[in-house]
Amino acid sequence: MTGSAKLPVWFWIVTIVLVLWEAMGCVACVMQIRLGAEAMGSVDEWSRNYYAALPVWYNWVYAVATFGGLLGGLALLLRKRLAATLFWISLVAVVVMFGYAFTATDLIAHKGVGEVLPFPLFIAGVGVFSIWFTNLAAKRGWLTA
Repeated sequence: MTGSAKLPVWFWIVTIVLVLWEAMGCVACVMQIRLGAEAMGSVDEWSRNYYAALPVWYNWVYAVATFGGLLGGLALLLRKRLAATLFWISLVAVVVMFGYAFTATDLIAHKGVGEVLPFPLFIAGVGVFSIWFTNLAAKRGWLTA
């Protein structure tokens, strides 16, 4: 079903939702890089110090995670197999980013697992889903080289 064959409406709905999700991630990334902790509104001194202490490479990994995901979503929208590679790059960056935050900082000790872990797990879950969905589309012949 490659070429000009009609795809199911749900393919387009899921793909557009993924693109919008990734675009929101890019906005959050740019805001965090520009504003630090204040990107989340009114924050305490610990949060300001935490964001100020993040290494420079962390922002680059965050950018790869978010913009890589957006490029993956756009590639999926264009029905390109490259989407899977871009989603994988994004997911690896997500793992590196949160892996550092959870193991090399006192974020969990300060805020607690219940407050810190759910959203990163959701983000990683969306990344895994994006890869699965792209592979499904490829297997069904909906993507082109």
